[in-house]
Amino acid sequence: MVVTRRQRQAAEDANINADEYDLNVPVSAAGKTSKKGEEPSPKQHDHAHHDHRGCPAHLLKEATNGDSKTKENEENESQLSQMISYGIILLLAFITYATYPGNTLGNKGLDPTIHTVFYYGWISAISTGFGVLPLCFVREMKEYWIGVSNAIAAGMMCAASYSLFVEGCTFHDDNDDSTISPVIRTAIGCAMGLLFILGTKSFLDSHEDVKVGSLSGADTRKILLIVFVMTLHSFSEGVGIGVSFGGEHGNELGVFISASLAVHNIPEGLAVAIVLLPRKVSKATAAIWCVVTSLPQPLMAVPAFIFVHSFLPLLPVGLGFAGGAMMWVAFMELLLEAYEDTDMVTTGVASTLALGVMLAVQRTIEDNH
Repeated sequence: MVVTRRQRQAAEDANINADEYDLNVPVSAAGKTSKKGEEPSPKQHDHAHHDHRGCPAHLLKEATNGDSKTKENEENESQLSQMISYGIILLLAFITYATYPGNTLGNKGLDPTIHTVFYYGWISAISTGFGVLPLCFVREMKEYWIGVSNAIAAGMMCAASYSLFVEGCTFHDDNDDSTISPVIRTAIGCAMGLLFILGTKSFLDSHEDVKVGSLSGADTRKILLIVFVMTLHSFSEGVGIGVSFGGEHGNELGVFISASLAVHNIPEGLAVAIVLLPRKVSKATAAIWCVVTSLPQPLMAVPAFIFVHSFLPLLPVGLGFAGGAMMWVAFMELLLEAYEDTDMVTTGVASTLALGVMLAVQRTIEDNH
């Protein structure tokens, strides 16, 4: 059962009301109920006067002090998180510079090496972080525009899923010795992806206390689910990079596939950032999460390059696996929230336009090959 945002908000409001301070005067302070016409005894009155524990003003002061301390702690955590994020970005830039393979990069006269394969996969992963750049000029998003953003992200993810399914079903390589057709292998992978993402969502829903930085509850579970799905589909893309370098066309095909994925990863990073930024994630942290979703590309490119014949039969399964998981998140998470924040027409138009633009970009990249 899919829980909508309004249902989660109603549950949270109910918990807040249940946890509010009890402002009733304690029995010890008010004394026993006096008979009709009797005045409270001086002793009882004095006790009620000096016992401030049940005083609403006293409770309000305590609550105000607690809120100010909580706000100060959140600000300190936010500043620390920002410093860590900038440090990680500097580390990523240093790795990019330090691992540059020099004159062997893109040289058609040389056979590809493990170093060059890794570096092309790494550049492809780093490019995902540039998806945050278009959102750097937006300070704050209202609920309506959050819904529009979710619809755009869903359209992009649907386009990516469609491309994964097509690539898996039409997969062909002379070195593929599997007796099972690519269509069946892709369908098996899709079913496995759906079951896997349902199990992952069930696990996250059963751990409501999960926390990432200053986020907790439903927002954290949503972010982890989307980041997890986008990371899964990068495994198959990493295998694609390694296989392309290890195939018969070698360097030429590998360079083209890597460059295509690098361009393709920018709108995918945008789709991830669109989901993260409205949930109070900083732009630097969102860029890091975008890169994290593509880190499997260099990590999987190297073993796929070394053991190219072993990885080929599994490639359609991996493509279907990632496509099925991504399609579920697009429909059952992002589109549902977009409809709640906007309306059916806005959700349909925004997601359809994003789907069309993404498919057009992918088609342009393929036509230029």
